[in-house]
Amino acid sequence: MPDLILYALLAGYGVAVLAAPLGCFVVWRRMAYFGDTLSHSALLGVSLGLLLKVNINLAVILSSMMVAVLLVTLQEKQRIASDTLLGILAHSALSIGLVIVSFADNVRVDMMSYLFGDLLATGPSDLYWIYGGGALVLATLAWLWKPLLSMSVHAELAQVEGVPVRKLRMTLTLLMALVIAVAMKIVGVLLITSLMIIPAATAQRLARTPEQMVGFSALLGIFSVSGGLAASWYFDTPAGPSVVVSSFVLFLVTELVRKKS
Repeated sequence: MPDLILYALLAGYGVAVLAAPLGCFVVWRRMAYFGDTLSHSALLGVSLGLLLKVNINLAVILSSMMVAVLLVTLQEKQRIASDTLLGILAHSALSIGLVIVSFADNVRVDMMSYLFGDLLATGPSDLYWIYGGGALVLATLAWLWKPLLSMSVHAELAQVEGVPVRKLRMTLTLLMALVIAVAMKIVGVLLITSLMIIPAATAQRLARTPEQMVGFSALLGIFSVSGGLAASWYFDTPAGPSVVVSSFVLFLVTELVRKKS
């Protein structure tokens, strides 16, 4: 197996497993547009990293987390409707990032690879970020699983029972920002959220418990990566979008099977 395919598979599988539990929380809490806003902020981190000549992955993580904190803080003030606020921050972060890139005259930038991913260009250093960041995220989710699940089922009731809903909401948002930052290489800024949502939405129709849903979501994500990379290899299609298309095909197949049964 060529090294580029091996690295791509390892990176894709790592992100699929990492995105599974967070994707379930996104579906349960209806945070799809929330994830889009954070993913758009990743391009702002790329731009700042290029302009300031710092590590791109670190810049993306810091940028995504700053936007996440700003987003949660503004939402809690409730001065602007949530959907309006999300739209403002999502498109503003994306536009600011593109403007900043224009000032980096001495740097050649392939924005397509950041917007739509460059899975086949994954190297060992990317794997370190994915598996290192993934271990941190999964360990945190395992530690906070029950209170996070309680908050997702009924936030007000969880707060009455003593669950620190505000802190958990902030923690979940920061974890999403971290996952988006490390997964950017796989499917790009514009498609990151789809890699979390589609497998989770498909798994929701198959699972009977939250834990089953996470497991099915991870498996579906792995199948999506395998199918997308196979399509990219044999049909010379872009790898990142091919992974998302593969995930969508699995969703459609599941829906058709459920209707027939």
